[in-house]
Amino acid sequence: MSGNNLPRIRLRGLRKAFNGKQVLDGVDLDVMPGHSMVILGGSGSGKSVTIKCILGLIQPDSGVIEIDGRDVLGMSTREREEVLDHTGMLFQNGALFDSLPVWENVCFKLLAQKRITRAQARDKAAEALAGVGLDASVGDLSPAELSGGMQKRVALARAIASEPRIIFFDEPTTGLDPIMGAVIDGLIVDCVQRLGATAITITHDMASARRIGDHASMIYKGRIVWTGDAAKLGETGNAMVDQFARGEREGPIKMELRK
Repeated sequence: MSGNNLPRIRLRGLRKAFNGKQVLDGVDLDVMPGHSMVILGGSGSGKSVTIKCILGLIQPDSGVIEIDGRDVLGMSTREREEVLDHTGMLFQNGALFDSLPVWENVCFKLLAQKRITRAQARDKAAEALAGVGLDASVGDLSPAELSGGMQKRVALARAIASEPRIIFFDEPTTGLDPIMGAVIDGLIVDCVQRLGATAITITHDMASARRIGDHASMIYKGRIVWTGDAAKLGETGNAMVDQFARGEREGPIKMELRK
């Protein structure tokens, strides 16, 4: 396999169960360098567990996780940390530290790893904030002084501050109105393209998925059941994917309701 065809992230046969419940049941997925992949699926389908396995937050029961052709699961802790140093993460609710000013939040990872000084961090934070359309003066505010949209942009600035090769986005438009959601999506696309990064996004928002993704994959009952062009969501010809994308009650996906 040539370097140009080597996936940035490659999953094969990924399995994970919790208390006897099979959450991942053989996930296969390829994400190519510089591409933006959106993972779709209902609640409990395994989207978040898949991401947490890649990040090393959860140990899968079996399967293969490769980043740039390297077997992540077979690495030592130190080797895995070195690989993950090149990743960024935008958490669903921002996950900003209330006790730290914005500039320290943005450069938290770089400061914790002593990759920059505190003086350098202020300049780096200003640069990252500018990249998401915020003035450097925002760096001196606390997260509590920011609106929801501004908090999301600060969280995005933190995700890109270390100039990662891979960025994960967990429900990036949750809690935002449609216009602000579109703004955040545009910023995500701009940042990913500017860095030349590979992106994986989890979302229930179909408009967001189409805006962010080059490709999309749907996970259902712990398996990837479809992968294709994100722009075609809702018109894929796959009854399961189209039902989910259109939000239709009737179709092959049956909701299990508790009595």
